[in-house]
Amino acid sequence: MLTQTDEEILKKRGITTSQIEEQLKSFVNGFPFLEIRSAAEPGKGIVLVQKEEIPVLLNQWDEYLQTDASILKFVPASGAASRMFKDLFSFLEGQNDVPGNDFENKFFNEIEKFAFFGDLNKVCIKNNGMSIDELIINKQYKTIVENLLLGKGLNYGSLPKGLLKFHSYPSEVRTPMQEHLVEGALYAASDSGKVNIHFTVSKEHRVLFEKHFAESISQFEKSYKVQYHVSFSEQKPYTDTIAADENNEPFRDKNGEPVFRPGGHGALIENLNDLDGDIIFIKNIDNVVPDSLKESTITYKKVIAGLLVNLQKQSFAYLSELEKGSVSKAKLEEIAQFCERRLNNYHPNLQAMPENELQKYLYTKLNRPIRVCGMVKNVGEPGGGPFLTVNADGTVSPQILESSQINMANPKDKAIMMNSTHFNPVDLVCGVKDYQGNKFNLIQHVDKNTGFISLKSKNGKELKALELPGLWNGAMSDWNTIFVEVPIDTFNPVKTVNDLLRPQHQ
Repeated sequence: MLTQTDEEILKKRGITTSQIEEQLKSFVNGFPFLEIRSAAEPGKGIVLVQKEEIPVLLNQWDEYLQTDASILKFVPASGAASRMFKDLFSFLEGQNDVPGNDFENKFFNEIEKFAFFGDLNKVCIKNNGMSIDELIINKQYKTIVENLLLGKGLNYGSLPKGLLKFHSYPSEVRTPMQEHLVEGALYAASDSGKVNIHFTVSKEHRVLFEKHFAESISQFEKSYKVQYHVSFSEQKPYTDTIAADENNEPFRDKNGEPVFRPGGHGALIENLNDLDGDIIFIKNIDNVVPDSLKESTITYKKVIAGLLVNLQKQSFAYLSELEKGSVSKAKLEEIAQFCERRLNNYHPNLQAMPENELQKYLYTKLNRPIRVCGMVKNVGEPGGGPFLTVNADGTVSPQILESSQINMANPKDKAIMMNSTHFNPVDLVCGVKDYQGNKFNLIQHVDKNTGFISLKSKNGKELKALELPGLWNGAMSDWNTIFVEVPIDTFNPVKTVNDLLRPQHQ
């Protein structure tokens, strides 16, 4: 199946033949669906922070920022903006020369509201000798779109989302990357004013990101009185997965070489594992708002961080006691209740366990990475959701699941998913060190059985693509996970260009 040439290609990529054999087996066998006990909901897997608790949690986070702990903000930013402009590309390639549907009409009718309007107007004048208004009067709509998306203009169709102009202010416009710099200063700055931010970017855009940061740093450091320490990384070549043909054998290009594809955002667990931080925030590049709407976002980022350090402190105290051994039965019961009531780890036979076995179980469950995840009410936005699922050891714990992990052919599981009340906006704060200050090896906490297979095409031929366990679902499967309801106004993703016309982005 693999030739000597194939093996040489694998060696250059840092991929072993056993990895490829395992991936090809996955195409044959598929991935098992997870057993769902129920959807997580308030009071049953999702914590509702009471109004009187907010000041306490905010204070706990502020106190933590005054320690010598290292805080890091991790931003997956490799996503290309091409999907944002799918509808405009369709318009450009279509037969109609004037807007013909609601999306196109909205884009042109409100075009002056976009933060990139000024830049687009200048390039239209430069390339075509007419302003946007004049081009619209002359019904040259496609010319406007060409100047926005193509290389002769702003080239937005080929740039990453993080570098597009999203928000307008009286004296400036900001990109998502710049908005994340602001967020970092407002909730992740140390007592000395140090802000650590890490962006994962695509190889072809890394230089552009580095240049944009270099041009931005002085302005934002001066405005927020902080010092930024920004780093970048790319998805590692050895996390790419092999594509398969209809016979579940390596899909080959016209030169006969096996085709590899990026392994999805789950590959970023490798990047996360390389970073050194006591507490790490994770948030997608496009989920940002202007300053006028940041208050709720900043408050709840601090709230979930305060909750995390509170739970982590208690976990560490219990782990220190468990390590010493000879823990009393009453203390074991107290720790077990903490695991169930605060960390939502349920064991069906906990009461029947011998004390020595219970002590080992509790130590194992506490001594692993921890994350607190903001969850918003389900209002129809795409995304995974919070569920209580059965693990391989028979325990039940909170997990973020994508629809591909749920057996929709099972009426019970389908009903649970369809009636779920919350979904995942990718709003996480993570503790990735143990009670002795050592970094966890995050790769050891990945559930390899939670990948999925999708159908793609290359050169007109259909292929099967393998996605690794997602960063916030399968790649963090063996973490302690706490779900917290956060306000819907903390979630403002930009999936299409017209999303920038929503009030939340104006």
